[in-house]
Amino acid sequence: MSTAPSPKPGSPALTGSFAPLRHATFAILWGATVLGNTGSFMRDVASSWLVTDLSASPAAVAMIQAAGTLPIFLLAIPAGVLSDILDRRRFLIAVQVFLALVSLSLLLLSRAGLLTVEALVGLTFLGGVGAALVAPAWQSIVPELVPRAELKSAVALNSLGINIARSIGPAAGGLILASFGAAVTYGADVASYVFVIAALLWWKRPQAAEDALAERFGGAFRAGLRYARSSRELHRVLLRAAVFFALASAVWALLPLVARKLLQGDAGFYGILLGAVGAGAIGGALIMPRLRARLDADGLILAASLVTAGVMALLALAPPRFLALPLLLLLGAAWITALTTLNGTAQAILPNWVRGRALAVYLTVFNGAMTVGSLGWGFVAQEIGISGALLVGAASLSVVAIVLHRVKLPTGEVDLMPSNHWPEPLTAAAVAHDRGPVIITIEYAVPRADQPAFLAELQRFSHSRRRDGAYAWGVSEDSADPETIVEWFFVESWAEHLRQHKRVSHADADLQAGVLRFHKGPDRPKVRHLLAMDARSIPSATPD
Repeated sequence: MSTAPSPKPGSPALTGSFAPLRHATFAILWGATVLGNTGSFMRDVASSWLVTDLSASPAAVAMIQAAGTLPIFLLAIPAGVLSDILDRRRFLIAVQVFLALVSLSLLLLSRAGLLTVEALVGLTFLGGVGAALVAPAWQSIVPELVPRAELKSAVALNSLGINIARSIGPAAGGLILASFGAAVTYGADVASYVFVIAALLWWKRPQAAEDALAERFGGAFRAGLRYARSSRELHRVLLRAAVFFALASAVWALLPLVARKLLQGDAGFYGILLGAVGAGAIGGALIMPRLRARLDADGLILAASLVTAGVMALLALAPPRFLALPLLLLLGAAWITALTTLNGTAQAILPNWVRGRALAVYLTVFNGAMTVGSLGWGFVAQEIGISGALLVGAASLSVVAIVLHRVKLPTGEVDLMPSNHWPEPLTAAAVAHDRGPVIITIEYAVPRADQPAFLAELQRFSHSRRRDGAYAWGVSEDSADPETIVEWFFVESWAEHLRQHKRVSHADADLQAGVLRFHKGPDRPKVRHLLAMDARSIPSATPD
């Protein structure tokens, strides 16, 4: 149930994409996030530019980009688990304090003249750790702040907010850096965290109800990985995301050197270029509804890839500065198109119970591709030059985008809300939640002529079993009665099986109905729950 407050009488009649801003808590946290991200972009532009002062090596510049994304690749999944099992408000406050301390360290080192490439890389890595911890939690709180009907608009507003920050932060950071130096730029970032922490302290998040089936870290971690391993729809999204971001990362890894060497610009010009990317992203977000009316998700990704490749190729030719700005506007529009299309598709195919963890897998792939791509393109540029690396990246992105256009993204139109149609399991006595593993068997009566079609249907349904908690699945026939087919699967504990009951969606129920139509027995298929036994699980004999 949403905890979003109702709009007050007389509040502005915001509608459509901006309707979530009617809710005070969402509006305040959204504004604080925009401010915090603006500060982060100011910090990043300062660090990216300073490393070009400290080292002329393209690999060193690329390492700054990689240091910011590598922690998200390494920690996004554990962070997603933490966002599901901890109090998200307190967790976010703690991480914001940590990030403020990282920026304060950059400020002090810069003021003392002690910044080195190693220090910049290390502190950028720590900033990436904070970003990794924050990202799944910020995405997970959105359903708590707005009604379900406005959830998609709230997600779109979050993307818009990031790009507002992207358009303001780099430009402001570049100007402050050029006018007042790195210490003042880092100080502005520290100040932004004060506002974010204040907004989180102001938010009075309702206390979560006690849940006897609440997951612990290890089990939740394994459940998230099982889901990601078994979801073929998610696999297609991850493949398309990995390829796009790995190839498109060339322009991000080399942009500081493009600005400085190919375009002969200074720190302020570099900030303006990044601001143009953000402005283009805002424009792309505003025209996105029209684009979606003309193109499906696959068409949008293909268009974004070809535009990004075209921008990379033209930047490689060292155009005049006044032409670089419209190119970066196009890059921003293409980037937000790809980002929102892939992220929106991932959101649409994920049930609520695993959303944070599965989105964390998506973030892991996204940032892993950016990290590997940034490092790779840095070394390529070191060997064949900045222009050569951009041209290779542009050609690769174009060719691969056309080839992968045949790997269609899922539509995300199925009903993933819990169906709660499984009956409660029958037990002779209460079963301890940690007891396991548990074997569940379902006995079907299927005529021999129907068995090929039945097995094909059951195989499709098996992906649902695995996604929702089974770590092993199989099907067997009775040697004494070949028309008796037994489906079986293992879950790690009794509590995990009870959670499985709550996870089955309406789409899964439709798949199960397709399986059950082949059952010809007089009653419903017989279900058994078999509990692992050891000496401790056997009740002590009562003396006469």
